[in-house]
Amino acid sequence: MPTVSVDKGDLFQELGKEYTTEEFDRLCFEYGLELDEDTTEEVEEAIKKGLPAERPQLKIEVPANRYDLLCIEGISRALKVFLGKAEAPNYRLVYPPGGEENLVTTHIHPDTQRVRPLFACAVLRNLKFTPRSYASFIDLQDKLHQNIGRRRWLVSIGTHDLDTIESPFRYEARDPEAIKFVPLTKNEAYTAKELMDNLRERQTSCEIPSHHS
Repeated sequence: MPTVSVDKGDLFQELGKEYTTEEFDRLCFEYGLELDEDTTEEVEEAIKKGLPAERPQLKIEVPANRYDLLCIEGISRALKVFLGKAEAPNYRLVYPPGGEENLVTTHIHPDTQRVRPLFACAVLRNLKFTPRSYASFIDLQDKLHQNIGRRRWLVSIGTHDLDTIESPFRYEARDPEAIKFVPLTKNEAYTAKELMDNLRERQTSCEIPSHHS
């Protein structure tokens, strides 16, 4: 089972309660998760010794087929629904302000369909990221790439700030050296090859083993 590390303080804040390690371990067991480790003691010990330390983490084992539990947001949502503190989410598609005529459009080039025959996109509005929630979002995207996306061979996800780009969009297959853009949170432009090389370096720190049924 994959092990997900989440910020202890942030998770308990989302759940609206400070749990002891034993209480949270019991909650995980009742829901079907397993608390593998609580790093609070080692963090406190490091601080006493004057050593650098990250915030306390909870390392939680989640079922291999529950991709929604690969981030703190998914775990907190699932546990709140289980505890009766929240309703299960009801996702639905809606037209943008102004109706159907204001839909964002994407044109898929025929050459692209030969390498990526399936395509889907959506606009998520009214999102506000904090530095930690943004890091969690990107971490989840990386985990989905590595696991269900099979290292991007089956699925590749792209996220863009709609405030900085305009429709209509084009989905094209080009030489990696010919594609150049400024990624989210970056200030300089990268070619697609440079960006992929950078992503491969990051994969070693966030990779989750693939599981087959």
